Amino acid sequence: MRLLRLFLPMIFALELWSAPIPSDTRQLLIVVGEGWNSPRAKLYRFERRGTKWERVGPPIHVVVGKRGMGWGLGLHTAPRKGEPVKREGDRRAPAGVFELPFLFGEGKDHFRYPYRRMTDSSRCVDDPRSRNYNRVVDANRVPRDYRSSERMKFPSGLYRYGIFVDHNPRRIPGRGSCIFLHIRKPSGAPTVGCTAMERPALVHVMKWLDLKAHPLLIQAPRSVIDRLLPDNFQLTLLR
Repeated sequence: MRLLRLFLPMIFALELWSAPIPSDTRQLLIVVGEGWNSPRAKLYRFERRGTKWERVGPPIHVVVGKRGMGWGLGLHTAPRKGEPVKREGDRRAPAGVFELPFLFGEGKDHFRYPYRRMTDSSRCVDDPRSRNYNRVVDANRVPRDYRSSERMKFPSGLYRYGIFVDHNPRRIPGRGSCIFLHIRKPSGAPTVGCTAMERPALVHVMKWLDLKAHPLLIQAPRSVIDRLLPDNFQLTLLR
């Protein structure tokens, strides 16, 4: 009994941080941040061939939230005590493991992935009081019960192409909403919670994504990224 009490914390820790990577996932986008409070990061692409994960192409320089990252809500489990947690409006990008349900943009679909064309009335609702919190809706068709939202046909063109990240899929009020991979500002400035890169790099990533490969996004600072990676993943691939 005493031995069981000694090993229970270790068993719990293993269960808490086992990477929830489905067996049919053969593509990964891995964003590695410089630190919890840093907006600078790199994005890596990986494909699983047999039992090995192999890197595809060079890393891509990206920016995340102005205040870095905080643990979000996705396929992963709860964070350790003392580490930042993503909240609505905190200007942190979510850390964790996330599904990528669809691509979006303003032009025609030329991708091999579910794609949603945005119009002047497309909105992503970021008002926690709305029944459509953390959803992309057509403002002309959905009753407006929200006070704030993101215009998905963004005037500056930052959302001309994008990938929707399924952060906070249960849409818990106040835990963060409307998280995307999108085009970076010309100045290279950080975001208010998304992950951004140059347009050619983003389009290249979008064309690479394959629905049949069940791709996922893994995103976290370098100090904790190993907690989320598949068991057979080589950390040296993230150099």
